[in-house]
Amino acid sequence: MHCITRIEGGHKSPLLFPIPEQMSLKSTLEEIVSKHLPDETYYLVDIQLVEKGPKSQLTILIDGDQGVSIEACAKVSRQIAEEIEAKELLSDAYILEVSSPGLDFPLSSKRQYTKNVGRKLKLTLNDGKELEGQLQEVGNAEVKILCTIKEKGKKAEDREITIPLDEIKKSIVLVSFK
Repeated sequence: MHCITRIEGGHKSPLLFPIPEQMSLKSTLEEIVSKHLPDETYYLVDIQLVEKGPKSQLTILIDGDQGVSIEACAKVSRQIAEEIEAKELLSDAYILEVSSPGLDFPLSSKRQYTKNVGRKLKLTLNDGKELEGQLQEVGNAEVKILCTIKEKGKKAEDREITIPLDEIKKSIVLVSFK
């Protein structure tokens, strides 16, 4: 399920509580989001802050081992907005969007791979090679994919391939409508 909640907010005043130099805005936001996730089955996927005209758009992507409900997105969104406002982290007007990543968003964490065991993936490797196959298993630093390999002059055969996570540039879940 893909859910989105949006809240508009922001002040036109300077920051009253400067963020310590060693801590970036993104890491501060990561801490805030992590603190407001409903429970340990939820996790942060990504944070993006993009300038869109007169307002910035802060997009926070969260996921859960059993998916994310609209209610969870809305609750997290309200709590994050309240804390951003209280700490005046964003001095200009902004739009806050809290959402689940959706199927078209690349997998980026081991937890996301684990959640998608049994599904078909399209992988782009760092060397540019592309693979499609069913995700069989997720290890500490690698995934196992069942691919159909067709070599010249031979019959196509299924082969399990182990791919280190650090060799995967992009991984997308393929949706089947069968």
